[in-house]
Amino acid sequence: MVISHYERIGGTEKVLALVQRFYQIMDEVPEYYDIRKLHPEDLQGAKEKLFKFLSGWMGGPPLFVEEYGQPMLRQRHMPFSIGSLERDQWLLCMGKAMQDVVEDAALRGELNASFKKVADSMRNRLE
Repeated sequence: MVISHYERIGGTEKVLALVQRFYQIMDEVPEYYDIRKLHPEDLQGAKEKLFKFLSGWMGGPPLFVEEYGQPMLRQRHMPFSIGSLERDQWLLCMGKAMQDVVEDAALRGELNASFKKVADSMRNRLE
């Protein structure tokens, strides 16, 4: 039987913790200013959307799709100027958040590999 990433991470509670830690790192570490400035001052809406997206993306309840429809991530990110710097900062924030929240090293590796692919596809600025 295949166990989803959602189940392996620990379900809703752990996905919420990952999202909270991700945005906490982004908000507190000055080196991540470039990615932080792409977000609104109040991060609550961004946190809710990321949680809902990750829930379904990891194989849990498809909360994002139920509320907003298909993610169409690239299209949703087109209004923002995203280059390698922003991609790398996003990945560093998520990597640090996973280190703090996800106990299973193999799962962290699997998620990191998937996040790298998704984050790279969000780039829309030639450098």
